[in-house]
Amino acid sequence: MTPNIAIVQVESAHWRTPRLWLPLFLLWIPALVLAPLVLFIVLLYCVAARVNAWRAIAALWGIVCALPGTNVHVETHDARVRVRIL
Repeated sequence: MTPNIAIVQVESAHWRTPRLWLPLFLLWIPALVLAPLVLFIVLLYCVAARVNAWRAIAALWGIVCALPGTNVHVETHDARVRVRIL
């Protein structure tokens, strides 16, 4: 399953932003338009690096499909950022 929504929240000692719900499924529209160019670049890289193109494409697709369920929490002494991908 591909990622559909990202929830981003930024907190500080002085202020706090509301949770931002970012619709990632809208990024698939330009991704589909750019897909032939990206595929061509990946194939060129695979030929230059002598890597099996099918395995490289499968690995990239596996990474994209593994993104849902990712939780990232970054904290410093005065701020906190949370990103959750659904």
